[in-house]
Amino acid sequence: MVDHLIEIHDLNKEYVSGDTRSLAIDRMDLFIDDGEFVTVTGQSGSGKSTLLSIVGAMNRPSRGRVLIDSLDLYGLTSEQRADFRSEYLGFIFQSFQLIPYLTVLENVKLPMAVTGRGKKEKNRMAMAVIERVGLADKAHRLPDQLSGGEQERVAIARAIVNRPPIILADEPTGNLDSGTALEIMGLLGQLNREGHTVIMVTHNPSMEVHATRSVRVKDGRIETIKQRAA
Repeated sequence: MVDHLIEIHDLNKEYVSGDTRSLAIDRMDLFIDDGEFVTVTGQSGSGKSTLLSIVGAMNRPSRGRVLIDSLDLYGLTSEQRADFRSEYLGFIFQSFQLIPYLTVLENVKLPMAVTGRGKKEKNRMAMAVIERVGLADKAHRLPDQLSGGEQERVAIARAIVNRPPIILADEPTGNLDSGTALEIMGLLGQLNREGHTVIMVTHNPSMEVHATRSVRVKDGRIETIKQRAA
């Protein structure tokens, strides 16, 4: 039996509002291996962001199991899932979700708040990833003093500061011009080549060229899976 880094079995997610039921994920099975770069594409409402939030241990499914590194995510307590997210997962969001009154350095250090590292170690690790994304000279600026592309780079630095094996990106290029989007994709590709498993949700099918495998979803189901030719 082959063990995959991420295993999704018979996954369903239903949202209920009054008498209305909406099925976001419908009997989905998916396996992702260590070191892959997987894009998840589909139209708005297809279920791709819901899938990412479930894999990210933030959204309990209505049915089914999600295993990461053989751990059953939703068999864990909420505290255990929080610890898991801190250790295993780095999140990049389309809206950046930077704290406006914190500097770049302070924003990047946020995921380390629960790690128990000392202040000097946190500063060292945060500055290392800020330098990595090309913003060493802007470490003490506030988010509104940065361009959209620079804010996305801060979001990437924050996602990787704890050195998580898995990076989850939700439309990371959605608010960027095409040139800046290519720069961000190049950075994600480099992180993937260095060993991070990357799962990226995008509405833009042209981003599939950067992935090792592309999954298209429709109406909460997997429509196609394409492997990039070697």
